[in-house]
Amino acid sequence: MGEFDLIETFFKRPARHATLGVGDDCALLPVGTGQQLAISSDMLVEGRHFLPTVNPRLLGHKALAVNLSDLAACGATPKAFMLALALPEVNTAWLSEFSKGIWNLADAHQCDLIGGDTTRGPLNICITVLGEVPAHLALLRSGAKVGDDIYVSGNLGDARLALEVFRGQLSVPQNVFEQARLRMEMPTPRLALGQALRGIATAAADISDGLLGDLQHILKASQVGADIETNQVVGTLAARAHGNLPLATQLMLTLSGGDDYELVFTAPESKRADIAALSVSTQTPITCIGKIKGSQQLRLLDSQGHEMTHAFQSFDHFKTD
Repeated sequence: MGEFDLIETFFKRPARHATLGVGDDCALLPVGTGQQLAISSDMLVEGRHFLPTVNPRLLGHKALAVNLSDLAACGATPKAFMLALALPEVNTAWLSEFSKGIWNLADAHQCDLIGGDTTRGPLNICITVLGEVPAHLALLRSGAKVGDDIYVSGNLGDARLALEVFRGQLSVPQNVFEQARLRMEMPTPRLALGQALRGIATAAADISDGLLGDLQHILKASQVGADIETNQVVGTLAARAHGNLPLATQLMLTLSGGDDYELVFTAPESKRADIAALSVSTQTPITCIGKIKGSQQLRLLDSQGHEMTHAFQSFDHFKTD
């Protein structure tokens, strides 16, 4: 099977939003009146972002999900995406499952595949997503204000827990591992929540490299600091329920674990009732984990409110082995 047969077989469909989709040198995508185009791109590399043994259908889901998570953090509605795919060989069984994973998530959010590229090489998946957001309503990192509450969606740390079990560094009951592994291999992009937060949240980011690192992006862009209640953060770890993880491990998993693809966002105290309502309407757990401060420092507080010393670091491709 050649390159263009591969595209035709696994990755070509009639477009829903695009004026012109797969098949020409460029795709054409209209932008609605009063809307801005939101664009983001993420790459997944075998051995760095996923294990060679991962189920290809789950890999297809994750490849698109991590990109949709960026749109969620901006409050955007997905419209289309482009796929650049390097393959060591044409394995039709693998491609069939991989494309099903992509299509299932794309269909759930009415998102068109409108182009991209394929080549031979080490397995590498790069997706660029395009979405729409009403002008002046995009969620940015730069809007956090002193006095704002800090929130996270969903559960933190479970994806990193699964990775540490794979590495042989942690041991948990099999059912706990399987649930954590699903969080690592099949994350949920919080698109409904992101869109609902427009006009409510003052700043937002998606948690891909770890809570502390991604929150720091908000603090730097907004020129503010934060106090984080670590007991609230570790409470979001779903695996905590089995009760055998030391507190130090829970802190590492939730504060710097990464691969969560949840949202961290800020909002004024006056919006607490609105956020509680959004948690219900979007069926998404939301936890308040701290406050924005004016010191431009990030402090971690223990359960008694005392500042903790720590060496937690989020993931960095060029600093982490």
